[in-house]
Amino acid sequence: MESNGVRIDSLRAREVLDARGFPTIEVDVTTSGGALGRAQAPSGLSRAAAEAFELRDARSERHNGHGVQSAVRNVTRHVAPLLEKQDASNQAAIDAALMELDGTTKKSDLGGNTLLAVSIAVAKAVAAARGVPLYRALPGSDSPSLPLPMFNLISGGTHADNNLDFQEFMILPLAAPTFSDAVRVGAEVYQSLKSILKESGTSTAVGDTGGFAPNLRANVHALELLVAAIERAGLTPGRDVGLALDAAATTLYHHANRGYEFTYSPRRTYSSAELVASYEDWVRQFPIVSIEDGLAEDDWDGWQLLSERLGSRVQLVGDDLFATRASTLRRGVERGVANAVLIKLNQVGTLTEALETMHVARSNGYATIVSGRAGETEDDFIADLAVATRAPQIKAGAPCRGERVTKYNRLLRIEEELGRSAEYAGRAGFSVGR
Repeated sequence: MESNGVRIDSLRAREVLDARGFPTIEVDVTTSGGALGRAQAPSGLSRAAAEAFELRDARSERHNGHGVQSAVRNVTRHVAPLLEKQDASNQAAIDAALMELDGTTKKSDLGGNTLLAVSIAVAKAVAAARGVPLYRALPGSDSPSLPLPMFNLISGGTHADNNLDFQEFMILPLAAPTFSDAVRVGAEVYQSLKSILKESGTSTAVGDTGGFAPNLRANVHALELLVAAIERAGLTPGRDVGLALDAAATTLYHHANRGYEFTYSPRRTYSSAELVASYEDWVRQFPIVSIEDGLAEDDWDGWQLLSERLGSRVQLVGDDLFATRASTLRRGVERGVANAVLIKLNQVGTLTEALETMHVARSNGYATIVSGRAGETEDDFIADLAVATRAPQIKAGAPCRGERVTKYNRLLRIEEELGRSAEYAGRAGFSVGR
């Protein structure tokens, strides 16, 4: 890499806290002109097997083994000497150098969290040096567009200490004409749901991504509550607001009996075919428009069955299935599996790799949904990324908790900044089943 363009002057790293109170790494990249790019690495809770390795100190006497001082040292000792004086404006070259320095497929030497914080900080530094909004500086930003938000309203699974098997029960404000209207709808339905839970004497405590985490009589009760909340907000389920599920089915799959184990369901064990049949039944009963990780990450036959049965009517999102990896998404395309991919930057470890996966998705007609993680931070980078890449949807959690609303608030500011030229994906960004 030649030393021209936006030159990197220095890198610094530190240990900070994420929204769950766990440490994470924060990286500052300063250019020769004094511009600063600062980024924090998010952390997942339910993780795909193919995800980039998250480097933790594993010293039980400090942060219960969750510290990231080793990641901080990696920036100081290894990454800084490599990148200082280099051209930050060539993101692909920067990320290639980071990957070569690590030298492993899963970033298991330096840590995917280490590399991601550096990668994003570099992108932010370039935007600051050029004096342009981040979404204008990122690749693919010639024609920005605001995404349709997916709001998590009820949490379960690994994201909450309650009795729901599925991880997230969400809404999509399909009929909202603008992004700001979509945020308003999401917030109004959220508050309606809170009122319903309070009236029934049910807890309104929230899970990791801001959704309410009540104990309910069954998983299907969560869908019934969402429908009731939509109606109380004066909206029509299905027409104005659609429902979405994140089953996180990998966490439910037991290889020993080759089945899905449920705690709160009419049946305790489901085969892949039986679980697909249950989804079909739910889609008939409720205005479900999207199902994420409906089957486990290695249940490819089950995914094919699900895609055959519901792929023409429902958005089927691969999260653990694809782990934001272009090579795995190509396999899914070849097998006709799913029709959308969740983009989680820390699953691959660099911005360039995530952009490649998004390119593969677009080239093959798959929707891209830019997503946060359970262990989020106040970093709002994914908002600009969604706008820059024209991602049709964003999934940042509930309209609640600072680390969640910072993404939505950033998008509201972008909408205002773009003014009349602001494009909004809305229902048009949700092509399946329309």
